[in-house]
This record gives sequence, structure tokens and C-alpha cells, in this order.
Amino acid sequence: MKLAAHLGEKGDVIVLDEPTAGLHLADVQTLLDLLDRLVDAGRSVIVIEHHQAVMAHADWIIDLGPGAGHDGGRIVFEGTPGEFVARRSTLTGEHLARYVTG
Repeated sequence: MKLAAHLGEKGDVIVLDEPTAGLHLADVQTLLDLLDRLVDAGRSVIVIEHHQAVMAHADWIIDLGPGAGHDGGRIVFEGTPGEFVARRSTLTGEHLARYVTG
């Protein structure tokens, strides 16, 4: 409900932080469909997310690292999900590659 209320507001950029948190796995596709509709309507959507289905569905990925906390904060990859999977240059890229290839 909180997300729905904010989506009705004016603005061209929407930033979501972990929108899959608390969602049932079956609802992730519904969220992805909603995000697609927002992009198709001309909005820019920035999603901070660890869910592999969301990362695989993205147009562009920016991976920060190389680790977490004090070991992170640098851009270690920037590109399409396909490039991310092909390079497998980060831990997140490795996990996404395994997710995508089954």
C-alpha cells in the first residue's frame, strides 16, 4: 500500500530500496510487470535490490563492492545483465550467472 500511494505522485524518477523484501516469490513477477509499466510510461526506475530475478530483468546493473560495509563503496561493474553474467567478474555476477544458467 505504501508503494502504491507513492506511485501516484508526480515525478519522473522513482527510487525503490529492496522492493521485494517481504514479498512472496509469486508476487515478484507482479512487481516486475509494474516496474515495466512505469518505464513504458516514461518514468525512470532505480531499484536497489539483491533479488536475482529483479537483477536479471533489469536494463542496467551497477554493482558496488568489492565487499560489503567498509570493504565496499566502489563501482566494480556497470553494464547490462547479459554482460554481468558473461564477465562473472564479481561475487554478485557469479551468483547471477548461476541463477540465469540454472
